Amino acid sequence: MGRFYFIVPALLLCLVSCMKQETPDGEENGFAAVQGQSMFVINSGQFGYGNSTLSCYDTKLHTVASGLFYNVNGFRLGDTGQSMSVYGDTGWIVVNNSKVIFAVDMSNMKEKGRITGLTSPRYISLVSDSKAYVTDLYENRIVIANPQTFQITGAVDIGAPAEQMVISDGFMYVNCWSYGKEIIKIDLETDRVADRLEVGVQPCSMALDADGNLWVLTDGGGWAENPAGYEKPALVKIDMAAFEIESKFFFNEYVTVSNLQIDPSGTTLYWLASGVWKMDVKSSSLPGSPFIESKDGQIFYALTTSPYDGDIFISDAVDYMQNGKVYRYSSDGTLKDEFPAGVCPVNFCWY
Repeated sequence: MGRFYFIVPALLLCLVSCMKQETPDGEENGFAAVQGQSMFVINSGQFGYGNSTLSCYDTKLHTVASGLFYNVNGFRLGDTGQSMSVYGDTGWIVVNNSKVIFAVDMSNMKEKGRITGLTSPRYISLVSDSKAYVTDLYENRIVIANPQTFQITGAVDIGAPAEQMVISDGFMYVNCWSYGKEIIKIDLETDRVADRLEVGVQPCSMALDADGNLWVLTDGGGWAENPAGYEKPALVKIDMAAFEIESKFFFNEYVTVSNLQIDPSGTTLYWLASGVWKMDVKSSSLPGSPFIESKDGQIFYALTTSPYDGDIFISDAVDYMQNGKVYRYSSDGTLKDEFPAGVCPVNFCWY
């Protein structure tokens, strides 16, 4: 994913009580507050079980609060948490199969409102105080919503389901991951498609580098009978001024790739392919071996880099049924910490 976060110079108060509480999944929260440089973990839970949860990790104190949304609001997030972003003093939590996006007050995690009427939301990106884009797994359009009223106000028809979003120079760039091949460029003033670029089978994640180039990871389709096609995964560099492919690196094997990220300097790319892979944006070839190897049955599931110090965070889904874990590595690959997460830790959000 390209990564989507907003840094807010405020203290984060995750809970208002020190009383220990149990979430529906048995996660215990035992402290009152997390301050600054905090990372949220969105735990999707098992599809159809309605056991999504939200965790928060304090990168300074190395402490974690679990089950935040339930502990504060008294009801579950719902079925299949997908992503979270922060804009100003409001957090936006996308819950895919429950077809809802919750708006929460970042000072206490209390619900402020919700966007409904969605089919299968994946990500939300705030364009302004009065406009947000929402991508959907089963809609050939991007939904436009008003974040002040929580109402759907329109849509951008793009002809394919969209996934992640990156804003650059007045345009929104979205990847058509589900049976798609394109990156679509949308004018944020007119809410109309300005251009489209075919990059490869199923572009799954994106990242913007320090020079303004857009990097796209394609998963190649994942299976031979994919109607969109089946090819080796690739890492694609897009010249944004010309909106054309500058270079394309194909992987040697039909590996499973995901979670393209970039470090705070915008010069080093990371992605998942069993282990964690690392590549300088100036490199002329893909790396030959993983930077961090998975071991002992680890299932690396999600990835992010800290906007503060460049540390690397990797979630482990374990067996997709019990609570997962998150590992924290320094930028030189040294393990610094690990902490518990909920079932299927699928995404991260920085605050």
